[in-house]
Amino acid sequence: MEDKKLDARFVFRDILPEEAGQAVAIEQICFPPNEACSEAMMRERIRKAPEFFLVAVDKETGRLAGFLNGIVTDEAVFRDAFFTDAGLHDPEGESVMLLGLDVLPQYRGQGLAREIMARYLAREKARGRKRAILTCLEEKVGMYERMGYKDLGLAGSTWGGEQWHEMRYVLEP
Repeated sequence: MEDKKLDARFVFRDILPEEAGQAVAIEQICFPPNEACSEAMMRERIRKAPEFFLVAVDKETGRLAGFLNGIVTDEAVFRDAFFTDAGLHDPEGESVMLLGLDVLPQYRGQGLAREIMARYLAREKARGRKRAILTCLEEKVGMYERMGYKDLGLAGSTWGGEQWHEMRYVLEP
């Protein structure tokens, strides 16, 4: 379900290599230092798996407003190594491990995060993926549940010294 109002304002597409710097800057704004992806790792993810980034580009400025990124694997449980090892990416895998949903503060509250997520999930379902998995802090559980995710409880993840919930979205019919 595409939002026509958001279509009028944003272009949704894969990230371009030259947008890596923007993605790094957005990640640093959206996440505290202990949780944010490092610049080197973000650039490596973009190099290895640009088709697993979905960006929203503001048509007026030509700059990124937000993005969702992940890697694909045959594993079905989230682990912290997905954040730091782009080599775990297997383009033929059945599971998408979502690593970050980032929307700049000035674009929040307009449904952009929900739209990016909906488009990403539809795209991955069309590619034959079976599930999308992410981790989030307790205060974000409700937001992801409203997007259709099921809370599986506390995750094994201790990324950034935090306690995370593992959330799963089933893509199979």
